[in-house]
Amino acid sequence: MLDLKFIVNNPEAVKAGSAKKHIPCDVDEILRLDSERRELVGQVDEARSRSKAAGKTIASATPEERPALVQAQAQEKAALKAMEARQKEVAEALDALLLLVPNVPAEAVPDGATDEDNVEIKRWGEPKAFGFTPRSHSELGEAHNWIDSVRGARLSGSRNYVLLGDVSLLEHAVMRFAFDSMVARGFTPLSVPTLVRSETMVGTGYFPGGEDQAYRCDERDDLCLVGTAEVPVTALYQDEILDGADLPLKFVAQSSCYRREAGTYGKDTKGLYRVHQFQKVEQVVIDAASEEGSLAHHEAILGNSEAVLQALDLPYRVVNVCGGDLGQPQIQKFDIETWMPSREGYGETHSASRFHDFQARRLGLRYRDAEGKVRHCHTLNNTVAASTRMLIALVENHQNEDGTVTVPEPLRGYLGGREVLGAPLG
Repeated sequence: MLDLKFIVNNPEAVKAGSAKKHIPCDVDEILRLDSERRELVGQVDEARSRSKAAGKTIASATPEERPALVQAQAQEKAALKAMEARQKEVAEALDALLLLVPNVPAEAVPDGATDEDNVEIKRWGEPKAFGFTPRSHSELGEAHNWIDSVRGARLSGSRNYVLLGDVSLLEHAVMRFAFDSMVARGFTPLSVPTLVRSETMVGTGYFPGGEDQAYRCDERDDLCLVGTAEVPVTALYQDEILDGADLPLKFVAQSSCYRREAGTYGKDTKGLYRVHQFQKVEQVVIDAASEEGSLAHHEAILGNSEAVLQALDLPYRVVNVCGGDLGQPQIQKFDIETWMPSREGYGETHSASRFHDFQARRLGLRYRDAEGKVRHCHTLNNTVAASTRMLIALVENHQNEDGTVTVPEPLRGYLGGREVLGAPLG
């Protein structure tokens, strides 16, 4: 969340950021509640002092004076109780509104309402010019018995699937390659829970507002299935004060990810593009509060993912995400969209985000700097590889006319040295 002092001192900037993101928030009501809260703090303190003083007066009063003093003190306590109740009510209302205030986007974030307004800033590789009519990943998956959506739906409903044989092996290979690539770059490997408490979803900025996209267990457990390892990894040091000398912390984690895909009825229903469960390798950076440092990390984590795609010879482009397509927590986000022949265009495969201290404030994630001052950390994250969309890109871009799929060289060691997947199709 944003620092309340920042909102009070920069209300117009917060309003402008909200408008740019197309995310409504009531800044004026926040200012009003904050003013009332501060007034109530003073009134409650004064009433408590009066009550304390009245107690001493009663103790030293004569029997004749005491009844009237006791009655006056009772009235004073009732008034204090009412003020304390109002103070709690105002604080809760203020906290609820603060959770809805979006982070102020960077100046470099382009204006726009949807992903159609995202601005391309880089392109690598050229889509392959096939000398034949290429098949979609769904067609190849069905022909080779690699993807079984019918039984997947029977097991778990629509947008679910089963991977079999070579494509299951390919999924493990690309995930391991992505994971190992990050470890080689100095990221600490983690295995984290994929069930987290609701407060962790709030802390990372997914709640409130994203509840319709999450799978929640029953209320007895208060647990949610995560849509990305970003959630447990970023929250790993929730409510702790880190030693600034230990920063930055760089983590990589692979996890199963679960998303309802609410609001996408009838969209991308066939194939692996928009599914409820997949594997993902995620990179997370936690560092000191530095604008310059965050920008450098943002460029680096974007480069890490680009390196994976380049090694796998997958054409892609990078877009600067516009305000209306930017989530509540991000300062700025770059999406990588990889070429997918069946879509005749680029499909989103990676999102690189920086947040400044927005997540850290909600999580109570802090560090002590060299001067001994406690400050909130800056956080960043980016996808390294998301299994299903990477499989789409790999199978479709590296297919051959006979229906086999050429394995990119970096993945061959994970597949026993195999260079080709699948038997020629008749």
